[in-house]
Amino acid sequence: MHTWVALFLLAAAGAAQQSVTVRPHEIDDVLVNPGIGFMTFQRFNGDELNSGQKWTEGYPIVYQPFRGSLESKQHPMTSIAYFRIYWKFIEPAEEKYNWELIDQAMRTAHSRGQTLMLRVAPYGTNPDNDVPDWYRAMVGDESGKKMLAKWRTDPEDPRYARYFGAMVRALGQRYDGSPDLESVDLSIVGAWGEGAGSEMLTEPTREALVNAYLEAFPRTPLVMLLTDAKTNGYGISKRNVGWRVDCLGDMGGFSPTWSHMLDYYPEGIIQFGMRDAWRKGPVSLEVCWVMQTWKDKGWDVDYIIDQSLKWHISSFNGKSSPVPEEWKPNVERWLKKMGYRFVLRKFTYPAEVAPLGKIAFTSWWENKGVAPIYHQFPLALRLKGGSASHILLTAADIRQWLPGDNLYDGAVFVPAGLAPGEYDLQLGLVDPQTREPKVKLAIAGIQPDGWYTMGKIRVTGQR
Repeated sequence: MHTWVALFLLAAAGAAQQSVTVRPHEIDDVLVNPGIGFMTFQRFNGDELNSGQKWTEGYPIVYQPFRGSLESKQHPMTSIAYFRIYWKFIEPAEEKYNWELIDQAMRTAHSRGQTLMLRVAPYGTNPDNDVPDWYRAMVGDESGKKMLAKWRTDPEDPRYARYFGAMVRALGQRYDGSPDLESVDLSIVGAWGEGAGSEMLTEPTREALVNAYLEAFPRTPLVMLLTDAKTNGYGISKRNVGWRVDCLGDMGGFSPTWSHMLDYYPEGIIQFGMRDAWRKGPVSLEVCWVMQTWKDKGWDVDYIIDQSLKWHISSFNGKSSPVPEEWKPNVERWLKKMGYRFVLRKFTYPAEVAPLGKIAFTSWWENKGVAPIYHQFPLALRLKGGSASHILLTAADIRQWLPGDNLYDGAVFVPAGLAPGEYDLQLGLVDPQTREPKVKLAIAGIQPDGWYTMGKIRVTGQR
């Protein structure tokens, strides 16, 4: 054997001996993680659910006293609280905003381990949920106008885009980028803000209404109602936006020859240009009626679940109504695939490192969910030994980890002043502000404080 070949092999063997390879054990637990899974609706973790097959929406929340437990019977634990409120309650007088309605919802969500998903709907269909009184007084009685059935006011009146858009911009000025705000529905027209008739808007009106959101919320994720090619196409051309629908599960409840699940959604997702929107923006779906209605009508819950997964669902609004007890296993299967699910398959790092030296590592991750994560939670390493604890942030952008395999190789540097000795090398996906672990992984070994120990690393006494 040539001398240089032997030296090369010895060097390679020495390098291999100094490297640690970790292959974590995968777990099958349901994980409650940021931005995915079921959500509460006009309620929060620990609240009592709606009874029967009714629900509330659009009005100020009637808060329930906290009972000391975050669990709700027959409903999964959640990380999202969805609040839908009518414009008239947010802006009771022109340019006088009742922000406390949203502030209190955010505070309550935060205290229950949730972020807030928000829609401000322009109006509903009842006498008490029209546009704001001051706006109605301004534009007058419009009942004689030829408008779509689900329009309460004329969106082509330039005052509508001006005043509704001003409210949206004020909303964004106050809340955009808040860590407690999960996402905002891009709601512009139609009863309950569902977008009925969006395709009938003129181009200037459509763009003015959509632009209000795009400009007001550059940092907070936006989701558009799946309405039409013109509106959805304009939004997706200007910004990474997700989409949502409000009638998941309808298999023929409105007509024996047409349904949302078998006609409107599979066709609209493609025709309206939203087929690949999930890669950059969340897909959030809402139950049609409640899940008990699905059961009463004999609809196939697994078909509904599988279709939603095919559409890359991240979150589901069941309207804070009970999950039929028999469907608990089906829902748990759903929750294990909904959104992202990160499994760390392999992690390598050096067994020892010099003071101020570089900890170079490799990592192989599998996202076993159907979507990426849409908020950035830095991948961090922690050196922990005795009373010393040092958190080292990497440059990984986990928002790029699409379903399937993902590789990230990086390096962090040993902080100055770290005493020589042996340390636990730990890993976590952390909150950008607190640097505490935020995202649970589908692997064994989580520590009480949320970190995952990869093994030992020695900091030597010499550089």
